[in-house]
Amino acid sequence: MSARRQIAVLGLGNFGQTVAVELTRLGHDVLAIDENAHIVELVADDVTHAVQADMTDMAALEELGLARFDAAIVAVSESLEASILTTVLLKRLGVANIIAKASNALHGSILEELGVSRVVHPEREMGLRVAHSFAARGVVDYFDVAPGYGLARMLVTTAVAGKPLGQLDLVGQYRVTPIALHRSGSVTLNPDPSEVLKAGDEVLVAGLDEDLARLPPRLDSTLRSVG
Repeated sequence: MSARRQIAVLGLGNFGQTVAVELTRLGHDVLAIDENAHIVELVADDVTHAVQADMTDMAALEELGLARFDAAIVAVSESLEASILTTVLLKRLGVANIIAKASNALHGSILEELGVSRVVHPEREMGLRVAHSFAARGVVDYFDVAPGYGLARMLVTTAVAGKPLGQLDLVGQYRVTPIALHRSGSVTLNPDPSEVLKAGDEVLVAGLDEDLARLPPRLDSTLRSVG
């Protein structure tokens, strides 16, 4: 696990709550902040610290000690003014790593101009995942990496269970590269071609969108074995 870090999550809508709870689960010290006392109370037991505060008030942010935090995630996007002002105040406090959620392209471009470390477009990213998962029959899930390039998860069926990964020749047949193998909760990065597959495994592959779209419904008997 990565080193424990101090991370502030400002704005506890569905996105902010998910991020704050998951970061806490991963072992980080998370300060969850929202103006709504009821929402703060709802997440209090699932994060390291939860406080009600005005995210657009510099004095409040200073009192919470955000200048000493490793990172801040601005998860509020419904109010453009609140998102931008919160980001500006965090920059003035000297928070080096700021990740901000954007509600649309214009919002995202403004955040980029403010110099945030990363802009997140959750609706766009989820839309891409759904579209690619639908278009590519063999894709269990899709992750956008760059324009025209992504990662996809493929399910191993009983038809190919017992065969080495390399024998499926995913590079030769589909021009996609296996980069990880997920099995029973554990992940093997850069799996060896000799790795024997088991039913229920998931193989993470990387490639061009057009090649990912050609993948079969599953890793099954439709793939040509080599060797």
